[in-house]
Amino acid sequence: MPETATTRTMRAWAVTESGQPLSEIDLPRPEPQGTEVLIEVTHCGVCHSDLHIWDGYYDLGSAGRFDIMQRGITLPLALGHEIVGRVAALGPDAQGVAIGDVRIVYPWVGCGTCARCAAGEDNLCTRQRSLGIYQHGGFATHVIAAHPRHLIDPGTLDPALAATYACSGITVFAAIRKIMPIAPDEPVVLIGAGGLGLSAIAVLRALGHRSIVSVDTSAAKRAAASAAGATAVVDGTEDRLDRAIIAACGGQPGAIIDLVNGSGTARAAHAALAKGGKLVMVGLFGGELTLPLPFMPIRALTIQGSYVGSPRDLQDLVDLAQGGGLPALPVETLPRNQTNAALTRLKNGEVTGRLVLIADEA
Repeated sequence: MPETATTRTMRAWAVTESGQPLSEIDLPRPEPQGTEVLIEVTHCGVCHSDLHIWDGYYDLGSAGRFDIMQRGITLPLALGHEIVGRVAALGPDAQGVAIGDVRIVYPWVGCGTCARCAAGEDNLCTRQRSLGIYQHGGFATHVIAAHPRHLIDPGTLDPALAATYACSGITVFAAIRKIMPIAPDEPVVLIGAGGLGLSAIAVLRALGHRSIVSVDTSAAKRAAASAAGATAVVDGTEDRLDRAIIAACGGQPGAIIDLVNGSGTARAAHAALAKGGKLVMVGLFGGELTLPLPFMPIRALTIQGSYVGSPRDLQDLVDLAQGGGLPALPVETLPRNQTNAALTRLKNGEVTGRLVLIADEA
């Protein structure tokens, strides 16, 4: 039977049961409507956020577990939100891109009509439609971009590296913007030296920052952080991690970005902060933080969550990279059919830098 719009399919590596290996399945290939653009996926990064969706829950500490189905997530679901691909088809109202264009896909899609979306803050929309979470993502041969403004030209950047900017890149870029302005020689503490941590070191260096303290439980990842430009490293297994951080900084730091965000790291970060300091929470490891409330105003502390970034953050980050000032983080590519192996390696802590899945023809 000849292929038609109603019979076209795409191959996907999808969660069909929480906690079980992804299934390789065929799904209907979406047809772009309105301003939508169909992208043929060539590269897709593998992210810790994928692990939470794969497992099916978030750890809330004493509050128990938050099941992903409570977020409105449905199965089967092709994971993956760090996407680069080629424009394959255009909706009737899509303008500004052409068939064959290579683009980074902004995945944190909002409703498109609320005040947040109108202000370019799609990631803060309360009606999220994010790729790889609420709709099929880049662990598939095709994906839908909601609007051409969600497509960023990578120029001459390595597409495998450019894919990581859609999540790990803009996540740390947006978090770093929240601690600014800060003097170049004032310590910035980064908890976690995986893909996010190395990305954060690269961005800080590109922005001219000269004092970067990296914390991790893995000696190999601490070594990678030093090689990437961290000026000091701290063993995350220290019994009094807060004191180890203070010692490495030469005093209590005014800015800490927790890229892990577990109970232990959050407690240590809060205890280490200088008066007037800011803790930016990024990671989704899980747990809880119990605080002595009088010390919050007495110490004039700020604790702020940071959720990925906006389309403008992605464009600004790509501009920074295209200017040659952003050091590349380690990226390892794997064939797309090794998705389960990639997720398992990431879950076991066996990845330094970032894993990126590639199509056979990429």
